[in-house]
Amino acid sequence: MSRNQGSSLSGFRRIAGGLAALALAAVPAVLLAASPAAAFTDAEKKEIGAVIRDYLVQNPEVLQEAIAVLEQRQMVVESGQRTKAIGENKELLLNSPRGVVVGNPKGDVTLVEFFDYNCGYCKHALSDLQQLVKQDPNLRVVLKEYPVLGQPSVEAAQVAVAVRLAAPDKYMAFHQALLGARGTADRAKALAVAKEVGVDPAAIQKFAASPELNATLDESMKIGTALSLNGTPSYVVGDQAVIGAVGFDKLKAAIADARKAQAGK
Repeated sequence: MSRNQGSSLSGFRRIAGGLAALALAAVPAVLLAASPAAAFTDAEKKEIGAVIRDYLVQNPEVLQEAIAVLEQRQMVVESGQRTKAIGENKELLLNSPRGVVVGNPKGDVTLVEFFDYNCGYCKHALSDLQQLVKQDPNLRVVLKEYPVLGQPSVEAAQVAVAVRLAAPDKYMAFHQALLGARGTADRAKALAVAKEVGVDPAAIQKFAASPELNATLDESMKIGTALSLNGTPSYVVGDQAVIGAVGFDKLKAAIADARKAQAGK
């Protein structure tokens, strides 16, 4: 199961937990009004439960409607929380020296991507990012390692940061090659890819225990946690978060919206 799938299942369970409250609205008003002030007896509670169950079995579309309402409410809450967190972490998102900048360093709009080398969606999204940079000369992109898919991902991210510290001019070649590589990206795979693109293994080893390496990953994880980024890829454009591999067109639209918002300030 992918991180995105796990997040969706967890979200469904949270939503399902709240269905009982909405289901009560389906109980005939006369049944609830029968004893407005007194607590229900065990027998009454059992009867109410039976009525709710029968109603939902006979009208299962109510569950779909309830889930849709709860999902929408949850999205609104999460969006507001993320927007607030983006504002609080704006400087680290945009200008931290620990981020990798590609595209136009002086671009008018910045797209921040959080990625994991073992994320299949991130692999597919690489071409979207390349196309955006190619078509938009004013786009600035910041890449942030976000190894959320287990220990192999952490190992790959550690090697990636070491590559950036040891040979920054070869980082993008390494980044693209590792995302395009088959199999699990772990330390061994990342080191092999680094060697293929011309990075000296001894130089990587030099930074393996660097405090800067750990600080880089800690910073990305801290920001991602603050923004409640539960999967990859995740993006920040302007004041908004874009979750998941939404594709070229939606990312392009988000960039255009951010540009309009900036022009209106």
